Amino acid sequence: MSTPGTAPLRVALVGYGPAGSFFHAPLIAATPGLVLDTIVTGNSDRRAQAAAEHPGVAFAGTAEELWARAGELDLVVLASPNRTHVPLATAALEAGLPVVVDKPLAATAAEARELAALAERRGLLLTVFHNRRWDSDFRTLRALLERSELGEVHRFESRFERWRPQPKGGWRESGDPAEIGGLLYDLGSHLVDQALTLFGPARLVYAESDVRRPGAAADDDDFIAITHAGGVRSHLWMSATTARIGPRFRVLGSTGGYVTYGLDPQEAALREGLRPVEGTAWGAEPESAWGTAGTDENVRPVPSLPGDYPAFYAAVATALREGTPPPVTALEAAAAIEVIEAAGQSARTGLAVAL
Repeated sequence: MSTPGTAPLRVALVGYGPAGSFFHAPLIAATPGLVLDTIVTGNSDRRAQAAAEHPGVAFAGTAEELWARAGELDLVVLASPNRTHVPLATAALEAGLPVVVDKPLAATAAEARELAALAERRGLLLTVFHNRRWDSDFRTLRALLERSELGEVHRFESRFERWRPQPKGGWRESGDPAEIGGLLYDLGSHLVDQALTLFGPARLVYAESDVRRPGAAADDDDFIAITHAGGVRSHLWMSATTARIGPRFRVLGSTGGYVTYGLDPQEAALREGLRPVEGTAWGAEPESAWGTAGTDENVRPVPSLPGDYPAFYAAVATALREGTPPPVTALEAAAAIEVIEAAGQSARTGLAVAL
């Protein structure tokens, strides 16, 4: 491995589908102190795309090729299908490599905690790409809460809703439990993680989960209600079947509320080929997208903090070099998965599940 504080940290990226190509590779390449060394993909078209987008990068056909040269690498990033996260993260840690895993870390909280324990035993970093903690709207809301500008919050409403009446197919929409597909694990991972980050542990979970689109095999319309240990109630919606989109956040407190619509601009920018460049503006929302706070009688616009996905990998680089905590811990990811598991149980039985 590289000597701390000297050469750039060499990163291997497993997978070059949407997660790898739109999110991880650009963010790794944009992070000072990190270099994208190797991309693992057996797809010739994706190799050609990656070679054009990241000149000089090396390629491997399988993740197993990385373990054989673990001494040449400093970090492995798993942007592979969900079903591979646990076995590949286990293999990477056993090979002595720190790991970033795209969400969800695992299908079960028990598996996630086993990975956390393995990383601790090996003295290695294990973190999860819950990038939505660095969304513009989430950062803005978090700042409002830290300043107690809404008083005592009693209800948090959060939505990731889309209008996709025709299924796309692929493993994310597979009904096979082994694929860990469906919206509870996909969008739900983000929504639950945000709720737990803001308002602490869950003690009660109720959920509704449906397959609504003809030909769909996995859940595509879900609702989760969380009662947090501190008393806040979170209501979370995730759907591919929403013809009229609701507010991204509606947060109600004892002295005021906060409402915002639309999505953080960073994903769209990355998909369009734009890249974060150090020293330049990134993740800023136009004034027309700002949320509002207050009451119906006295409402004011709230300037949005810029989104900051680059902060995730900057924190990873610092953690590797200086031993600081990772940006997201595996146990935090496990807590979110525990809620998702409880949501699945609640949806099947119609009963709330105590944690």
